[in-house]
Amino acid sequence: MKTQTITLRNYSEKSKIEMINFYNEATEDYEFWSKDYNMHFGYFIPFRTNPFKRDTMLNQMNAQVIKRLNIGKDKNRLIDLGCGMGATMRYALKQYTNVIAYGVTLSNFQIQQGNDLLKGKNGIILKENYNNTTFQSNSFDSAIAIESFCHSGHSEDSIKEAHRILKPGGRLVIADAFLKKERTQLCKGAHFAYEQLCDHWSLEQIENINIYKQKLEKLGFKNIEIEDASFRVAPSVLHVPFAITGFILKKLLSFKAIKRESLHNLKGSFYALFSGLHMKSFGYYIVTATKNI
Repeated sequence: MKTQTITLRNYSEKSKIEMINFYNEATEDYEFWSKDYNMHFGYFIPFRTNPFKRDTMLNQMNAQVIKRLNIGKDKNRLIDLGCGMGATMRYALKQYTNVIAYGVTLSNFQIQQGNDLLKGKNGIILKENYNNTTFQSNSFDSAIAIESFCHSGHSEDSIKEAHRILKPGGRLVIADAFLKKERTQLCKGAHFAYEQLCDHWSLEQIENINIYKQKLEKLGFKNIEIEDASFRVAPSVLHVPFAITGFILKKLLSFKAIKRESLHNLKGSFYALFSGLHMKSFGYYIVTATKNI
């Protein structure tokens, strides 16, 4: 048992180092994906978002996540757990003058560039591990995690820490990809997509959505809502092959080499598209939960 624990810990540490290196080196590539540096997929609403204009869908995902926080008129301390370049924070600050936004990331590149983008706004990005932050308990009114908790394998530690730093009655919104079944039940194609996705995007694992709901309940969250947003997200995922092709052509025409981390990012994006073809195994969900009073 002791040997197994050490192995798992070493794997987790290795995955964290790979994830930090990945985002330090590949974050700037996301400007090609989104001029606002949205480092996530989008949310499509017919007649409101343009399926041919990616940023309208990406910013709509920001809107959908922020809307589910039910921010009122009182001062609201918001934390983005795995904030990237702070795109969702900037969106929230633009919509609500009563929000004070904090973002956490382990990437020095994201901290420097993200805080430059936040200059003059009521927000800041700090170097913190969202599994174990230095914030006081009961500090925040709202917490969000868009495609970030997957990097720690949707572990119990992530939501346990979110629960600790949220005030009683505070809301947590998670937008991410999850499995619909156990890994042992995946078909060969879905299992291959799963392994490649985890490898190229430095993910420890992707959790089963039903088990994840149980984790939230166990840790003291209530009013848990699980929304399958797969079909809403799909139009933005379909942009992946065009974005990959355009990015490679841009690099070739500028005679610039493609970095190892960029190649991993591109391959990960491709396997995200491939995993979307296995809709019986993978789904994209928006999860909303409230900390017990």
